[in-house]
Amino acid sequence: MRFNPILSALSPLALLLASCSAPTSAQNDPQPQAPSPEPAHLRIEDKGTFKEPWAMAFLPDGSALITEKAGRLKWWREGGPVVEVGGVPPVDYGGQGGLGDVMPAPDYATSHKVYLTWVEAGSSDTRGAVLGTAVLKPADAPKLEDLKMIWRQVPKVTGRGHFSHRIAISPDGKYLFLTSGERQKFTPAQDLSNNLGKVLRLNLDGTPAAGNPFAAKGGVAREIWSYGHRNLLGIKFDDQGRLWELEHGPAGGDELNLIEPGRNYGWPLVSDGDHYDGKAIPRHRTRPDLAAPAISWNPVIAPGDFIIYDGDLFKDWKGEVLIASFAAAGIVRVKIEGEKAKEVERIGLDNRIREIEQGPDGAIWVLEDGDPGRLRKLTPR
Repeated sequence: MRFNPILSALSPLALLLASCSAPTSAQNDPQPQAPSPEPAHLRIEDKGTFKEPWAMAFLPDGSALITEKAGRLKWWREGGPVVEVGGVPPVDYGGQGGLGDVMPAPDYATSHKVYLTWVEAGSSDTRGAVLGTAVLKPADAPKLEDLKMIWRQVPKVTGRGHFSHRIAISPDGKYLFLTSGERQKFTPAQDLSNNLGKVLRLNLDGTPAAGNPFAAKGGVAREIWSYGHRNLLGIKFDDQGRLWELEHGPAGGDELNLIEPGRNYGWPLVSDGDHYDGKAIPRHRTRPDLAAPAISWNPVIAPGDFIIYDGDLFKDWKGEVLIASFAAAGIVRVKIEGEKAKEVERIGLDNRIREIEQGPDGAIWVLEDGDPGRLRKLTPR
């Protein structure tokens, strides 16, 4: 099923934007800038290699689940063997698509339930992201059981980009927040009849949460928390319970956004970047009625994911946003100042960084993009 926007409802500007060509995978994920020496103030230990790793989640016992984009889930223990987990669903692999995020459920200690996102194929060369739950059965040959698909991107469309599908659990453990990219189709991000280009707020079983801002519209609009997004590669809560989201812009205009319910974040009507073919996009400042980013980057940093650090090992970084970056080939440190933010440092690691996580002891863990992609542990010297 192809997405068929209601053209009569679109402004001439939106029609122009919709006509612009979508970026290639290489354009969307820029190559690193000139490499820099690894920082002397960090101790960096390599802890394994993976094939196109995409996401990592620590479990209560200190082990971690790591997804590989082609459709493999690995169970990693520091100092132990890396074990492949069985029962992973088939994925539609290619471009930016494949196996995506992973996260233990709030009650994992008793239920052993995990959340997974992946891309599934549809008819007529279409595809879309999905969210599922499964029970992780620990054993010498661990596997996922009772796999249930609980959410889908609607509609499935052509192309292999901008799936997003990152997960966050609310601090009270009651809600699941999910990012859904606009699939390089531009105009769906402004259309509340679909869930593309949106941040979604769901119950833990994948159903729309009560009290969402567009519930009265019915259908998938009941899922929507915010809209007007492009390719959302990170979503996290801070220690005040505020929700932050990180997304790729086009040629320029990567954004860190403070997410508020019901707000329109502007894509593709405004951006602090332009189209890959050089066509200009009006800047955020021209539309004060649309939510502006807390910080934007031009040229891009090409984010992979981010954390808001709350550990004790890096005391000076507490409360800061640490961004895994492709273009900066390392970590971008950002300080939150109220509802705005500013960049304070770039830490070169000489490779595109896909994923960043905080370990149980406050160490910072990163996964390099690509094959092989190293798992690296960062602690202070």
